[in-house]
Amino acid sequence: MTDHDNGYKHLFSHPQMVEDLLRGFVHEEWVAGLDFGSLEKVSGSYVADDLRDREDDIIWKVRWGESWLYVYLLLEFQSRSDPFMAVRLLTYVGLLYQELVRQKSLSADGKLPPVLPLVLYNGKSRWNAATDVAELVETLPGGGLERYRPQMRYLLLDEGALRESDLPDIRNLAAALFRLERSHSPEDLRQTIAALSDWVRAPEQSSLRRAFTVWIKRVLLPGRLPGVRIPEIADLHEAETMLAERVIEWTEEWKQQGLEEGLRKGRQEGRQEGRQEGRQEGEVTLLERLLTRRFGPLDKTCRVRLAAASTNQLENWAIKVLDATTLDDVFEEH
Repeated sequence: MTDHDNGYKHLFSHPQMVEDLLRGFVHEEWVAGLDFGSLEKVSGSYVADDLRDREDDIIWKVRWGESWLYVYLLLEFQSRSDPFMAVRLLTYVGLLYQELVRQKSLSADGKLPPVLPLVLYNGKSRWNAATDVAELVETLPGGGLERYRPQMRYLLLDEGALRESDLPDIRNLAAALFRLERSHSPEDLRQTIAALSDWVRAPEQSSLRRAFTVWIKRVLLPGRLPGVRIPEIADLHEAETMLAERVIEWTEEWKQQGLEEGLRKGRQEGRQEGRQEGRQEGEVTLLERLLTRRFGPLDKTCRVRLAAASTNQLENWAIKVLDATTLDDVFEEH
């Protein structure tokens, strides 16, 4: 597991982070009925029937009315989507249910508790994998087998797809974490850390303060400023002070990193565009030769029209050359 994964796992091992995540980002009616004072972390380690150890990232349970709701959080941090995440979650939830059956942790009616599978994703590209395992199962002509197809959805929270208006304006620790991830400059970081430092200053929040401090020092800042030596910081107040002192210097570093990244992407895009332009120029030259051979020398207006045409237009005109009796027939729009 990477430092980033471990950092998130450590942060969401605190009940206040889980509460703020659910209150701020799960917009469903049942959330209002949760007793967040009853949040209790559950062991995510259990042994499957094939005797292999399985360990999930984080499992919490919280009381809703007279029953228990198990909130299952899978914190996955990859640069691209996992196309079979729905299958993985189906397996994890099944194993969790097996363990609850063994423990006889059932409702008064002998039923299993409801589970919320939640994927928290912070990759650069947008998540594009199926969120229901049923979408991954092939259907047969004629129907019939679909009634046996497994169905289980998971709730996806793609941080990069969130707009600023999606982040709660009220004090919310999960939103603060996402703002830190999305920060565009050291000054943005400093302002968010200043607010965060004020929100978690109570003595009973010392573990949460430490978790944020470690994540900022070991994960966030090295990711934003690769190669820059990050001074030791003991708490969030020191992190804010350090950023205030170095905001000008680090803003330049930040800009330089962004410029280098932009240049790298620009070179890639330039190579792709160059290949496309080369292909299109070849198609124009070939079509000019075909038209000249069929209808004689082309005037300037015709050559300009060919040069400005799209690839699809050039292909359509090339097909028409075979049957056209005049040059106007080639360019005629139907």
